[in-house]
Amino acid sequence: MRPDQRVRQACARWGEAAVVRGCADLLRPGQVVEGQLLDLVMVLGELTDRDFLKTGKPPGHAYWARVWGARALLYAWTDEAAPTVVAALRDEQWRVREMAAKVVVVRELAEGADALADRLGDPVPRVRIAAAHALAAVGESEHGAALRTLRDDPEPRVAAAGLTALRVLSRRLDRVLD
Repeated sequence: MRPDQRVRQACARWGEAAVVRGCADLLRPGQVVEGQLLDLVMVLGELTDRDFLKTGKPPGHAYWARVWGARALLYAWTDEAAPTVVAALRDEQWRVREMAAKVVVVRELAEGADALADRLGDPVPRVRIAAAHALAAVGESEHGAALRTLRDDPEPRVAAAGLTALRVLSRRLDRVLD
């Protein structure tokens, strides 16, 4: 089943507001995934093994609950989730940071722009690319300088994403930023 279908299934079972609250809870650092949160993760991750997040293969898969919680917010939303999405841009796990940047784009969370600018220096290229894409969608002119720094990124895909983001941001703001 596709992620959007799993989110619809969860919303049909618990209601959209409850699913969004659960996803926001999952994004909170140190959140213990048990009870109803574990039930939600089982649906969002299409899991059959309730111990996967604890033991996994290899061990240490607890961060996937945060990834799936963030991804679900692409398909179910209330504005109360915005602060946790912005905070997730600083998560210790790169997949969570990348997914949070994608949610910022879809939900047009301008309040995440400064955190996204910080992510342009992320050690993981996929996070830098997602941050550049998101800044193009929600950034302001002051973020142009941060995007320009990607021109010299050693990863060609990141440099290309930075240039594209700068062009998109320039067009969106109707200003020359490069």
